[in-house]
Amino acid sequence: MKNLTARLLALFSLLTLEALVVGGVFVGAALGFFYLTRVVFVAHSVQFDTWAFRQLDAVRTAAPGLTGPVRSLTFFASLPWLVAAGIGIPVLMRWRGHRREALEVFLAVVGAALLNQLLKTHFHRVRPSSALYFQPGLSFPSGHAMIGLALYGCLAWILWRHRRHPAWAVLLLAFAMGIGLTRVYLHVHYATDVAAGFAGGLLWLILLRIALRFFWREEQQVMQ
Repeated sequence: MKNLTARLLALFSLLTLEALVVGGVFVGAALGFFYLTRVVFVAHSVQFDTWAFRQLDAVRTAAPGLTGPVRSLTFFASLPWLVAAGIGIPVLMRWRGHRREALEVFLAVVGAALLNQLLKTHFHRVRPSSALYFQPGLSFPSGHAMIGLALYGCLAWILWRHRRHPAWAVLLLAFAMGIGLTRVYLHVHYATDVAAGFAGGLLWLILLRIALRFFWREEQQVMQ
């Protein structure tokens, strides 16, 4: 009974303004992901995807020189980069003595990658036939958007949490969003794939943070 009371008190202690905001974001991301699955796989609507392609095609026509930089930007959520960053950044953090942060980043990337593959296999949406270059794999949700947001969002949260360079946290999130847009620009993903990827990345980050927070709390209690 005492253990149950202690756990309930620990749970209520987490109901801060921050927790309420995070909870609201979680619910919004979950509803957004669910809505996108209805749009794509139930209503079979292509209105948003067609509109997004049209807007970015107009940008590419007006400034064809952007395609090179866009392809360079999209690399920073590609498989080779994510493998290198998902291992290299945690190793560097661990070496600098940031054990918890290293684990957060590693799990953010690995977990998002595994979840993304499960979702792609489940929904099995084929990529756009108008892609500017060949990209293997399935389309929904976008791995670049989902895993990229998990990586850069996790780094942004760590910087924000430690109150170090908050402007960099905002820039990291903008960088992740920009990578998502490159996928639509290059026609290797539909806009709904990218939006679903962002929603999935947010969901995973929040679930991971909650799980790790309870884990660290339990670890501290055991050590005491």
